[in-house]
Amino acid sequence: MSADYLPVLDPVENSIGQVKLTVRDPNTPATTALMIQPSPYWGNEPIWTSKNNVHNPMLDEKGRVWFTSAVRPPDNPDYCKAGSDLPSAKLYPLARSGRQLAMYDPRSGKITHISTCYGTHHLMFAEDANRTLWTSGGGQVVGWLNTKMFEETGDEVKSQGWTALIMDTNGNGKRDEYVEPDQPVDPTKDKRFGAAFYSVAPAPDGSIWGSVLGFPGAIVRLNPGAHPPETALAEVYEPPLDNPKAPVHGFSPRGMDIDRDGVAWAALASGHLASFDRRKCKGPLNGPTATGQHCPEGWTLYTEPLPQLKGVTDSGSAEGSYYTWVDQFDTFGLGRNTPIDTGNASEGLLALKDGKFVVLRVPYPTGYYTKWLDGRIDDAQAGWKGKGLWSTVSTRAPFHMETGKGTTSKVIKFQLRPDPLAK
Repeated sequence: MSADYLPVLDPVENSIGQVKLTVRDPNTPATTALMIQPSPYWGNEPIWTSKNNVHNPMLDEKGRVWFTSAVRPPDNPDYCKAGSDLPSAKLYPLARSGRQLAMYDPRSGKITHISTCYGTHHLMFAEDANRTLWTSGGGQVVGWLNTKMFEETGDEVKSQGWTALIMDTNGNGKRDEYVEPDQPVDPTKDKRFGAAFYSVAPAPDGSIWGSVLGFPGAIVRLNPGAHPPETALAEVYEPPLDNPKAPVHGFSPRGMDIDRDGVAWAALASGHLASFDRRKCKGPLNGPTATGQHCPEGWTLYTEPLPQLKGVTDSGSAEGSYYTWVDQFDTFGLGRNTPIDTGNASEGLLALKDGKFVVLRVPYPTGYYTKWLDGRIDDAQAGWKGKGLWSTVSTRAPFHMETGKGTTSKVIKFQLRPDPLAK
């Protein structure tokens, strides 16, 4: 990214002590923002210096880091827009994207920028021959990068694709012309689901799952088909809410993941860890009635181990977990397919084992607030010492923690001894 595109903050104090921060960008007119109240600790000093909006990182099999990052201004190049020859652009042209992709190779020290038409937020590799990197954060589309093609050709244009979320509401098993989200179902057409993936999780069977924020929110299963984007179809499943067929109600998924059996796990804002097993659905998975609340039997909700909010009698708790991650390969020691919530009000991780929660709490005084975790097996022959979970203190403002200005984030490693005296 050219330095010409980096915003510059010019603090100017006026006569009443307010500070205007002028943002300078050669491509747009200058704008101003008003700092109404200076910090009680650092005054008018702008200490937040982030410029390229990096978000979720992910390691590949070569130890390189792929991450979501702004690599250019938000207006898209012509190959993303109407009139382009790109298959994805023909079906759903995109005018802007706020964050794209980048890859860092620690051996060479090189960062490679990848200008995607679609926006990005979270990312995860699929288990296919193309090492496809799927992303969330695309607004009305889900995007992907064929990393095998990109590394062989260097062609960032032909290596990318995206698709709108089209539900097979006419039930014929293929993608057809569709009506828009605000239009009624047409028995001869499909229907576009007008929402975005927040998290993204490729499943072993080739399907791609994602969570949708909001109330009641949803999780979506995207089947790319043989020739995406032309063949991609979506199934939408809402958490059971005011549904008489469901014994427990919940709402608003945030981060989610998938296990090796294709079961989706998601943290709900209602204070539950939820699982959704598509194999339990009794009715049609597609067709005119498959619009969200059609499979309550697929959901199981586990109340997270905190008290409920005062005056609330519904199931759930006061927990506010940000993300769910599934330990598919037993990198921690509680077993394969163990779902783990980030206990953001618990200052720990909440692992579900045999229907009960195991709380991995990070003790006071430094505090612990994580948004993500991952597992790693360094030495499969070394028992519990050779594997563990890794996470970070993920607050955007670590300088507001008790250790104050200059505080950076922390990396936390969890390991599970088979017994307290194990060496």
